[in-house]
Amino acid sequence: MLRHVTAIRYVTPLREGGSLPGLMEADDLGTYVVKFHGAGQGRKVLVAEIVSGELARGLGLPVPELVTVELDPALGASEPDQEVQELLRASPGMNLGMDFLPGALDLDTKAFPVDPAFAGRVMWFDALVGNVDRSWRNTNMLFWHGSPYLIDHGATLTFQHAWSAAEGWVGRAYAAEDHVLLGCHPDLDAADAALAPLVTPELLRAAVDAVPDRWLADEPGFDGPDAVRAAFVAQLLARRDAREAWLPGVRAAVAARAEGAEPPDTRGRKLPFWVAEGRT
Repeated sequence: MLRHVTAIRYVTPLREGGSLPGLMEADDLGTYVVKFHGAGQGRKVLVAEIVSGELARGLGLPVPELVTVELDPALGASEPDQEVQELLRASPGMNLGMDFLPGALDLDTKAFPVDPAFAGRVMWFDALVGNVDRSWRNTNMLFWHGSPYLIDHGATLTFQHAWSAAEGWVGRAYAAEDHVLLGCHPDLDAADAALAPLVTPELLRAAVDAVPDRWLADEPGFDGPDAVRAAFVAQLLARRDAREAWLPGVRAAVAARAEGAEPPDTRGRKLPFWVAEGRT
């Protein structure tokens, strides 16, 4: 289970994400980037964030702590942005928070060294969960206190948006040509040897058990949240076992980059939001 906190102050909207997450303070004195169940992308994005985030953590990849956040929409009453007010009114109760890393920079592979072993593990994981959102255009990795962190996994596990066609996702090729770590000489074979044995039913069950029942309820075709959890576990185990269908394509993308030109620039170093907005 994820820790549960209660939001006590809405600090500012974060406008880079399509779901308009917000920075909020909570009753544990922590500050969190909160994604709201009332956003247009809905609760399935929050489910993907938890399952993929906790799976990554279980595989030894660095992910900021995830928590569930209790929200009283009244916290947004003084927010001048009507869009934010409407989003908070649509998201009472439980939402999802990620530990805020103050002063973190976007991880630019040209500015910060990335170990080939780490690059290989991240690419392997992204291919496993079908993450299409770790490209040079949007790295979704932060550099904080000398270490990289993986964030924003809402675009993974897309099979849950159409369970009737989920079987086709199992062996689907992974488009790695734009992956931000292609130029870091990722060691995919070492990653496969190390991580595939760790993707066990027990690890997957622990990841899906972290999803609150209310975000898995009323799923068409399922008897209840536990049935949905079991389907997630079976789907990801099948994806693990179908590696020969998708891993060769990732290897080919790595080889093509090694023989080609330098990757495009990422967005580069990013100022903390309070500096960018002229705050002190």
